[in-house]
Amino acid sequence: MHITDIFQASSPTFSFEFFPPKTPASSDRLYHAIRELEPLKPSFVSVTYGAGGSTRDLTHDLVVRARKELHVTTIPHLTCVCHQQADIQAILERYAEHGISNILALGGDPPADVKGYDKAKDAFQQAADLVRFIKTFNESGVHPDPRGFGIGVAGFPEGHPGTPNRLIEMDYLKQKVDAGADYICTQLFFDNHDFYDFRERCELAGITVPIVAGIMPITSAKGMSRMAELSAGSRFPAPLLRSIHRAGSDTEAVKRVGIHWATEQCRDLLDHHVAGIHFYTLNQSDATRQIFLNLGASDSAALRG
Repeated sequence: MHITDIFQASSPTFSFEFFPPKTPASSDRLYHAIRELEPLKPSFVSVTYGAGGSTRDLTHDLVVRARKELHVTTIPHLTCVCHQQADIQAILERYAEHGISNILALGGDPPADVKGYDKAKDAFQQAADLVRFIKTFNESGVHPDPRGFGIGVAGFPEGHPGTPNRLIEMDYLKQKVDAGADYICTQLFFDNHDFYDFRERCELAGITVPIVAGIMPITSAKGMSRMAELSAGSRFPAPLLRSIHRAGSDTEAVKRVGIHWATEQCRDLLDHHVAGIHFYTLNQSDATRQIFLNLGASDSAALRG
């Protein structure tokens, strides 16, 4: 289903993100994790993407399998890094052939496993350039939907790590939307005030597309440290840290704290009429299912009631 139809049919949306396994042998475990979340009736699921050839193929295979066997709208990520125009053209053609309706267009992080990576050699220097190319592809009529791909882009409530100037940051985001983005999916955050401020600044900038809030429940102290490494600039509010420290080495207590915090974020977001909530699942289903139960809901439809 095209993303514009999804937002019109169900508001707010509830979606889950997964990353492809590094080897085909582990793909079945991930597939079953997605299947365990299927009863929650997600509006869509997204699958992350690596620029390397093997990871790229695993992303494509997982996206197609989930769409065919689980009958869920699946949105693959697509990045600028390590790609020439012909690469992106071929990827879009493959997704169009399999009836994939949407793409999340991202700048992407420099690949750690590619020696001598030179961003200047990439065909698309910014995510806005990639969005424009996808819009041009849409106009070619290759996609079975006459509208072509729906396009999502990333937003950064706590600030883009590569753009310290928050005014210029909003200019860049506006460029992506003006280039043809249909919605914004934010990076994870732990303080809803950051999201509400970001949403207001988008409104001031003339950005009117839906903004989906990215939530990642903390399930371990080690995982929190990993989040801090991967999401440069992420803010961990003092009350959250105090509760994590209070739990100490009790791993189950840390998990309960993280799920409770994420539950309260979601409750507050729903009370403030968020357009959607996107769960970064880390390829696990337990935390997300527990959040739904904590909110008194058996599936996403109940949360819209």
